[in-house]
Amino acid sequence: MRFLANENFPGPAIKVLRNAGYEVISIQEEYSGISDDAVVSIAQKENLIILTFDSDYGEILFKYAQKNQPSVVFFRFKGRSPNHAGLVLLQLLQDRIALDGFFTVVEADGVRQRKF
Repeated sequence: MRFLANENFPGPAIKVLRNAGYEVISIQEEYSGISDDAVVSIAQKENLIILTFDSDYGEILFKYAQKNQPSVVFFRFKGRSPNHAGLVLLQLLQDRIALDGFFTVVEADGVRQRKF
């Protein structure tokens, strides 16, 4: 499983995922300042799951439905530390929550998913 961390996804959370053996490409490190549409395009081309705190991805993907939509994990809360999102995602992966083919919303009290 490979991830594309949006520009707003914290570096410490990326580090948690990388330390656990996951490949995470960081927009902030490699493509700083690109548009959300460009992020979607990279995710589609490279078959990456987008990690983000940006609610715009729901509109981009559902309102303007395209073929080969990338999977997205949208975090609606920041947690108490910068690495929190990484730790939460690791727990979801350990719980074997399927992410591929879904728009996943992670909230403080649970997870919701919508299949593409």
